[in-house]
Amino acid sequence: MSKDTIVIREIQPQDNAQIEQVIRGCFHEFKIPLTGTAYEDEETPRMYESYRNDDDIYFVIDDNGTILGGAGIKPLKDFDTSICELQKMYFSPEVRGKGYGRLMFETCLKAAKDLGYKKCYLESASQLKAAIHIYESYGFKHLDGALGNTGHYSCGVWMIRDL
Repeated sequence: MSKDTIVIREIQPQDNAQIEQVIRGCFHEFKIPLTGTAYEDEETPRMYESYRNDDDIYFVIDDNGTILGGAGIKPLKDFDTSICELQKMYFSPEVRGKGYGRLMFETCLKAAKDLGYKKCYLESASQLKAAIHIYESYGFKHLDGALGNTGHYSCGVWMIRDL
């Protein structure tokens, strides 16, 4: 892995299997529940196809053809259309702690703003302490409960911020 070969770009069809593996691997590594989370979402095996609308986008971290992580923006399901959700932000161990999480996060927030959203919502698991710390450092505030209809009833951390 060379810093010179790593790029953040929009997802492509050939990335599906690799990003699915990254996402699912994080659940086992951090002992996050498999039910009521992104692990069992229908879109997880077909991320490219799931982010093809005008109001959503998904990015991957590409190291010369090897996908090491990703994150995306979608409208918050069954809620205020001015609020988006940061979704499926997961990274392989190889890129953690090297600033790519912050870079991906900034890329997603800029995309959300460019797409016209006014607020960004996210759900997380309490096991993902480093991610939650990043969210807090970017001004996300904790909520007492979930918004919208994500189906992720096992996520116990809900946060939101203005864009």
